[in-house]
Amino acid sequence: MSKTFMANAQNIERKWYVIDAEGKTLGRLATVVASVLRGKLKPTFTPHVDCGDYVVIVNADKIELTGKKWTDKLYYRHSEYNGSLKSRTAKEVMEKFPTRMVEKAVEGMLPHTTLGRDMYKKLYVYAGSEHPHIAQKPEKLEVK
Repeated sequence: MSKTFMANAQNIERKWYVIDAEGKTLGRLATVVASVLRGKLKPTFTPHVDCGDYVVIVNADKIELTGKKWTDKLYYRHSEYNGSLKSRTAKEVMEKFPTRMVEKAVEGMLPHTTLGRDMYKKLYVYAGSEHPHIAQKPEKLEVK
């Protein structure tokens, strides 16, 4: 009788991937990155275990948005005080924090649990084309 394989911390092999975000659409990039962080592309995927890989995103300041999202898409923040809801457009967020839009898009596609927070910690986003993870020998991952 064969048993179903269940991944655990001892038998997970993690890889490093680098993705160039230049010219990529934000949502399409984020869905691929979230799948890699969760480990859904692996045959040993187990939903209750963090079996995903590490992802390094470069050129995050050169992503694209479709339509009028640069002016219409809003990012909100709130300090928990009454009347302190503040908003910024996507263009303002990109000018002030060039990596935040990619980080928020990927974070929103991960589980909103402690497991999802552990998966999110394996994401590294950089505005330029350089990154300090050369020693990990990341493989290039193409996103359509």
